[in-house]
Amino acid sequence: MKKLQHAALMIALVLTSLATAASVDYTVMGDPYEGYFTSPDAEAPLVLLLHDWDGLTDYEVKRSQMLADQGYAVFAADLFGKGVRPTRMEDKRQHTGELYQDREKMRNLILGALEKAAELGANTESVAIMGYCFGGAAVLEAARAGIPANAYVTFHGGLGTPEGQSHANTKGEVLVFHGTADALITMDQFAGLAKELEEHGVSHELITYGGAPHAFTVFESGSYHEQADQKSWARFLTFLSGILPTSGK
Repeated sequence: MKKLQHAALMIALVLTSLATAASVDYTVMGDPYEGYFTSPDAEAPLVLLLHDWDGLTDYEVKRSQMLADQGYAVFAADLFGKGVRPTRMEDKRQHTGELYQDREKMRNLILGALEKAAELGANTESVAIMGYCFGGAAVLEAARAGIPANAYVTFHGGLGTPEGQSHANTKGEVLVFHGTADALITMDQFAGLAKELEEHGVSHELITYGGAPHAFTVFESGSYHEQADQKSWARFLTFLSGILPTSGK
């Protein structure tokens, strides 16, 4: 019996060493942040996940776990600050608005999250940056800033390019998932992004889903659109497997 117990303990220790999942405290520019890191193994490609305007919540943790099940390490970054998880509309607008007004800070927060992921042992040589809604806009900010990544992926995110910026420095492929029923991000912005990426020779794929509103991937919300969510997630995984293959693929 003791031998069996010992064997079970050794198996548990091995599994723990192979898979990591935990909240992570870190600091950017002297301020505290709290991200979430999960990794199936040390060689797994990294997905940097940027949250929507609710802050880093159970939604991003769930998506991180879904990606870890596919063999990816995920660092879900915190762009608002430790403990800042706004629930009131005016607070959400405040926190996103502050970063839209301070693009340098937004970029530093993304870089800081990548640096923390590297400290945790993540493979930052093979990385995709993805995000939802506000996080999707932040993904494109990272792309325009030339933050190195194999891919930049946005789900129902902001698509406009601020005055004075361009995608001239975008280093990886761009993948966009957008709902044609999105009342916040117009199809004119969608078309404008496509034109700009083409002008700068950026490899890209932009996909729309009929009837899908803004925030169409958010489970159990009034905006959730099951078909668009499932189709976009399936395409995302296929895209990742081609650009960031895991050890099992």
